[in-house]
Amino acid sequence: MVDRPEGEPGAQRDDVPEGAADEVLDRPLPEGVRRRVVALTAESFGALTVAELPPPLRQYARFTPTRRAKFAGNAMAAALESDAVFRQRIAGKLHEAQPELAAALEHGTPPAAADPLDVAAAAYVLRPEGWVKLVAAAGEEAQRARAERAGEEAERELARLREELAQARGEARTEADRIRVDLDAVRKENESLRRKLRSALSDIKRGEAAVRKAEAALAEERDRAATEKTTADSEVRRLKGRIAEAETALETSRRSAREGRSVEDMRLRLLLDTVLDAAQGLRRELALPPANVHPADTVEAVAPGRMTPKDIATRALSEMDPALLDQLLALPQAHLVVDGYNVTKTGYPTMPLEKQRLRLLGGLAVLAAQTGAEMTCVFDGAELAAPVLLAPPRGVRVLFSKPGVTADELIRQLVRAEPPGRPVVVVSTDREVADGVAKAGARPVASALLLKRLART
Repeated sequence: MVDRPEGEPGAQRDDVPEGAADEVLDRPLPEGVRRRVVALTAESFGALTVAELPPPLRQYARFTPTRRAKFAGNAMAAALESDAVFRQRIAGKLHEAQPELAAALEHGTPPAAADPLDVAAAAYVLRPEGWVKLVAAAGEEAQRARAERAGEEAERELARLREELAQARGEARTEADRIRVDLDAVRKENESLRRKLRSALSDIKRGEAAVRKAEAALAEERDRAATEKTTADSEVRRLKGRIAEAETALETSRRSAREGRSVEDMRLRLLLDTVLDAAQGLRRELALPPANVHPADTVEAVAPGRMTPKDIATRALSEMDPALLDQLLALPQAHLVVDGYNVTKTGYPTMPLEKQRLRLLGGLAVLAAQTGAEMTCVFDGAELAAPVLLAPPRGVRVLFSKPGVTADELIRQLVRAEPPGRPVVVVSTDREVADGVAKAGARPVASALLLKRLART
């Protein structure tokens, strides 16, 4: 017999068999039955007071049934199995919500038209005599249904493959017909090429005869060219004499040009001096300062004595000392990037999300006023049904991630957008975020460190 606390609905029901409490489920709870049990518990959860809930489940008291089943499913299943008082309270709520099903189960006659999973889930909570068999039967029924669905899907897949095979055969026949047509065209083209080859052989024979005729003409032309070469040699000797005379005249001309070039050099030097004097006068008139920036000054590097976020880590400070954050924010042009919900759910998870945001942003505004550092707070906006109406406080940039983009990805984009060498501090307890921003050159710190620092403001 299932014992229930006094005052609970359905306490000390006479129709519950005495041996039901001795029955033990010797196998894991079927997955379908487990989901129905979690859903049933999530629905009955809200009717209980916080004091009536087991301590591990009290933090989910204000959740909706859907969110409660999503985030507290394992905890509720464990409480039902280990906490008999909690299970009896849920059974009492089930008696109130589904009295006919509860009564039928306790009398050992479950409704034939009821879903086997619903019957098994209710039997698991109520624990009537024979409840183990009901749970096992529901698992077997669910397995049989999955097998039937798999068989139907296999039949549909077989029908689809048969259609594809028939289509492939039709395409193969069409391709074979096309190949036959192409083969006939190739045969006809081959016949045409053979005719052209015979014609080309005839042309080659005619060409060979023409070559022999051309060779005879070439021999005659060589004889004539030898005669002309002899005449050309005589003409070359005559031209060489004229070239010697021209070289003598050219040397005389060069000597005259060198004498005139000295005058041109003097005029060019005078013009250059005039331009230089004009440039110096223009510099004095414009009061141009001497150049004090050199190309080497434009190369980014760490000068001796300048501190970076990595240098702060070498000092004798604990990773949870608020003074560490003060030193990081005291670096020149420091930028603090905060994983908003990671910090708020670490510091005050029981507050509504709106109040969590306002409390965190208020603390960051005070910190920005005290340190003068740039601050950006990032919230995950992927699950928001509508844009958040929020007036960012002075000195704090507030960003929500776009649909399909997580806050972690937005934080990594912000870090990559910063120039190399700028001190960037990222507040997040998420190890994946911390490792990612550290590779990009930023300094990760824990959310608890920021909460300690904000507690001092």
